[in-house]
Amino acid sequence: MSSSQTFPWQTKGQEADAEAETNPELYQRFADLVSSFPTSEAMLDQLYRHDDQGWHAPKVNMVGAMVADSCFAARPSDIIVASLPKSGTTWIKALVFATVHRDEYRPADADDHPFHSVSPHECISFLEFRLYSGNRIPNLDKLPDPRLFATHVPFMALPRTIRTTSCKIVYVCRDPKDTLVSTWYFLNKFRARAGMDPLTVERAAELFCDGLSPFGPYWDHVLGYWRAHLAHPEKVLFFRYEEMQRDPAAHVRRLAEFVGLPFDVGEEEDGVVAAIVRMCSFEHMSGLKATKHGSMMTKDGPIANSLFYRRGVVGDWVNHLSPEVARRIDAITQARFMGSGLNV
Repeated sequence: MSSSQTFPWQTKGQEADAEAETNPELYQRFADLVSSFPTSEAMLDQLYRHDDQGWHAPKVNMVGAMVADSCFAARPSDIIVASLPKSGTTWIKALVFATVHRDEYRPADADDHPFHSVSPHECISFLEFRLYSGNRIPNLDKLPDPRLFATHVPFMALPRTIRTTSCKIVYVCRDPKDTLVSTWYFLNKFRARAGMDPLTVERAAELFCDGLSPFGPYWDHVLGYWRAHLAHPEKVLFFRYEEMQRDPAAHVRRLAEFVGLPFDVGEEEDGVVAAIVRMCSFEHMSGLKATKHGSMMTKDGPIANSLFYRRGVVGDWVNHLSPEVARRIDAITQARFMGSGLNV
């Protein structure tokens, strides 16, 4: 699905694409480096383990992260959405975009809101998946403030200018068992597209517990952002998916306050917070034409927007994981998070 309407932020993004330079030498240098890293079996693509930092990712995404680290220049006004895959990424992207741009696009069910035309993943682009890929070095200077970006990389692997400037990071984590099940479902769809046999949930759980999940290990990723939040709460906002589900309005208010755009009395009286919550809800977003019939382009071709919406509930893992597997994941979580003050 394509829309004849082009939004101002899309126009600036298209200009950035048009003015992007190519640097195949830089990409090749990092590709050669990643090729020297240890590899492991994975749920879909072969995973490479970063030699110094210990996280795992497909080669192309690890290279993209390294190029972003080398080239991305953060601004103090930037807002970075960070998460592990299948941890509520689509939802938090929608909430961030709707909250930040609520003056330009009223959070009501209006036909001219961008969500009726494009996915939240097109509203907030990934650094390592889209912007820094295909030998490209994007020119992001013309993007208006606040610029919104997303990433799945661990905190320690963020571009250094993100870590060292006063830009904001919004992180969401999810129960590891639900994260596993959602990842397993999602990647099995890509295995089917590639003509591969489906992966059993038991095998997926073994890989997950061994840390062999995209951008994992899960526990290292979550702890990295949690510790950054404890050290610099003014820079890193830490959300738990399950708590967001229980009280989304409170989280939208915290989000707006954190990014420096708190809701005023008039907005509260007009029900703007509730409107954002409704508009970004699973029920509303999954029913949009852009979700049902739209797609976005990736390096592997178009991906249907509907693939990013399955159930959006808490505790679905009980329908897929055996008690033994659940106990194993819980034991790892308890051991890894002990003394951190974090419960998921």
